[in-house]
Amino acid sequence: MSRTEIDPADPRRYEFLTRIRLEDPQAVARAATARRRHPGPKLGEQNFIVAADHTARGAMGAQGNPTAMNDRRELLDRMQQALANPAVDGVLASPDIMDDLLLLGALEGKLLFGSMNRGGLAGFVNEFDDRFTGHTAQSLADLGADGGKMLTRIAYDDPATASLLEDTSHAIDELTAHGLISMVEPFLSQRVEGRARNDLTPDAVIKSVAIASGLGASSAHKWMKLPVVDEMERVMASTTMPTVLLGGDPSSRPDEVFATWGAALALPGVQGLTVGRTLLYPADGDVEGAVAAAASLLRRTAQNESEMENAS
Repeated sequence: MSRTEIDPADPRRYEFLTRIRLEDPQAVARAATARRRHPGPKLGEQNFIVAADHTARGAMGAQGNPTAMNDRRELLDRMQQALANPAVDGVLASPDIMDDLLLLGALEGKLLFGSMNRGGLAGFVNEFDDRFTGHTAQSLADLGADGGKMLTRIAYDDPATASLLEDTSHAIDELTAHGLISMVEPFLSQRVEGRARNDLTPDAVIKSVAIASGLGASSAHKWMKLPVVDEMERVMASTTMPTVLLGGDPSSRPDEVFATWGAALALPGVQGLTVGRTLLYPADGDVEGAVAAAASLLRRTAQNESEMENAS
């Protein structure tokens, strides 16, 4: 069913997804096989990936509202609004949301990245023991996905970090064996007043990149997913991996956030944006406007040069 056929006021608008899971669960695999794939990443064509894997680790809040993402119907509405913009050429999602979007036909021509480790629940006593509870390399290969993303929080004072690094290395190796991208999202983290906090100082981000870069037997298919922090020039000078910028759940004004993204997108090695809540739950409620504003920041020189050549 296409987005235009769904009435956003109808509380039963996604009931057919429940019926499919009851009566025809193989429809997910068929939808994955039938969909048109993205031609693949290319230098000079920055990618715009919308993220929707937060709820799988119990992170339901956005823009100061702790229950913003509670309604799955509303989340799917917002995801489809974002994906309808042709500048959005990818999605990062947990298995449940990925399957919904496949059944909705919303992923035609998109890059697909599956979320692999969601076991580090937000606020969980063992939050740093972030186990691989989501997509596997095999399941992503079966879906015709392009890669898998893993959150890698490195906590020097938590012994669970050693197991996480080992598990992340194994996941990278398995993705590499399938020819799939490993999108690694590293942080140096610690507990502050009982809650997990990421160190967003430039040197901490650089060290996290160095550690993540060495995980796995090969870096051939590895990307970084990094926050936009101060001194991003130094951060990007620390890696040769293709890098996408994450959005997080910023407290700054939208114009300030977009300005920092725009500056970071101009740096060498930055391959695009992977953003979720900032665009799906903007303060003014205008999802399409937020997505369009973010899309305007992307640099797609290879595409522009091709268009110029065709016109000449």
